[in-house]
Amino acid sequence: MSSIKLFKKEINNSIGAFIEEVYAWELSHSDADLKSTEKLVDKAIVLFDDLIEKIHEAKRKGGKAGFKSLRESLAKAIEGMEQELKKLG
Repeated sequence: MSSIKLFKKEINNSIGAFIEEVYAWELSHSDADLKSTEKLVDKAIVLFDDLIEKIHEAKRKGGKAGFKSLRESLAKAIEGMEQELKKLG
């Protein structure tokens, strides 16, 4: 069970770091339209909710086999959102 707990922390830390990156970008680009960054933050929150739900589903089914694919989807999603943030400025 501790690996599930650690994975949840990993998700929280990864998404939290991305959101902090978005806020730092907003501070350094005060003249930019913030609607696009708000959408990125919303996307990150939805990603968090989806991944936590998928963890609970895997836990109910009794297996941790799907966690590798969840880790990969977390990494891909974060990378994609970081690319979107780079395109903004």
